[in-house]
Amino acid sequence: MKKLFILLAAIITVFTLTGCKKETVEITVQVETGWLPYYEMVRDNVLDEFPDAKIKFIETGSFDHLDTLDGTDATNKDVADVFAAPADRMYGLESNDLLAYLPAKEMAGRIGGWSEYDAGLGGAFKIDGEYVAIPMNIETLIYFVNTQNASDAGIDLNQPVAMEDLAYDDMLVAYFNAWFGVAFTNAVDLELLGMNTDGSLFSDMTKDWSALTADQKALFTYLYNYWSFHNDLGNSAWDSANLWADMDASFDTETTTEDPLTTSLLLEGPWNTSKYNDIAGTDFDILPISKVTIAGNELAHWKGGWGLVINARVEEDKDQMELAMAFIEELVNPDNAIEFFQNTGKIMENVPASVYANSTELTAAEKLVVESVIEGYQNAPARPLFSEWGQVWDTWQNGLLSWNNTESGVNSPQTAYEAVKASFVAMMDGFNE
Repeated sequence: MKKLFILLAAIITVFTLTGCKKETVEITVQVETGWLPYYEMVRDNVLDEFPDAKIKFIETGSFDHLDTLDGTDATNKDVADVFAAPADRMYGLESNDLLAYLPAKEMAGRIGGWSEYDAGLGGAFKIDGEYVAIPMNIETLIYFVNTQNASDAGIDLNQPVAMEDLAYDDMLVAYFNAWFGVAFTNAVDLELLGMNTDGSLFSDMTKDWSALTADQKALFTYLYNYWSFHNDLGNSAWDSANLWADMDASFDTETTTEDPLTTSLLLEGPWNTSKYNDIAGTDFDILPISKVTIAGNELAHWKGGWGLVINARVEEDKDQMELAMAFIEELVNPDNAIEFFQNTGKIMENVPASVYANSTELTAAEKLVVESVIEGYQNAPARPLFSEWGQVWDTWQNGLLSWNNTESGVNSPQTAYEAVKASFVAMMDGFNE
């Protein structure tokens, strides 16, 4: 399919060039609103080298842009020539012939900062021998802490924080959302969906309760008790629609009778640092995810991250490819790491932690974010990238939220697990049809 697309593009290019003179090289770049100041700086720098070129921005959210792409093809002009995509979407995008192949090693050499390019995200973006993206940033989850609330609750932040020792309102997490849930399943070595070397799929979530390890049972015991506690209170802790706003209110030191919860720790993404710093004020702190344990095991998210890609339609236009690659190379230029973080909240893979730690432009809180993300990232397992994993999101959420159904029969850790197991059995049956 991709070869056909490229052939048609080549024919159209030849026809166009015979009919008129191509005067200006132009590309479009997807950018989120908050990223604009940085992207504009990058554009200015690139146009200094390509003064006759044009770089236009398509201002839209990254996931909104990917949703547009999912419903169309590479030729749609509403889809940018250069855009950002998370690691787990690369296989699907490539299999649908939407991505140009990149001379990534050459680009990485010009960009600088990588000692072993394939050992990180660069290698993860190599599919069937072809590179489809340049690493944009690394990411993993961190803990935001309200130190006054923690002190009032008797939580010693100088020691590892054992979840089992906390009250069930001391730490709020959207456990039903697999993006956060995997931090706990990873900790107890519970594989939600894995792929064997022969390409076959498996899930530990289809095992009988008796076959789970003691640590895995401990996780579901905690989750059941957490759900039961909040369910009895009738609050939003197990409510996918309303939890997020209540998490914000709960993190304030100055709580009122109207506040549904008061909490000390929130598991969140580093991109929300400013929001929770504003809420907690001088009582704000950050912990790496590994500081919290379940059944004695440190929590671990994923070695997650995003890549910068080029639309497949650009691949046969040498001048456009050159301009698009130049834009990407400048976007992740290590010299711009601080401005990149300040404008996007993203941390470059090809920049050592010391650059951020020694910066005079970052606040103490920003430095702590970077330190915590890098520490959590180094200790995290690789993120599964095969496309089938996408079905886990709804499977996990539907299983856990089913506990709210009075007819679910959930009245113990075992019955809670079995409700989620049923959801995963149905998913695996679908793969085997």
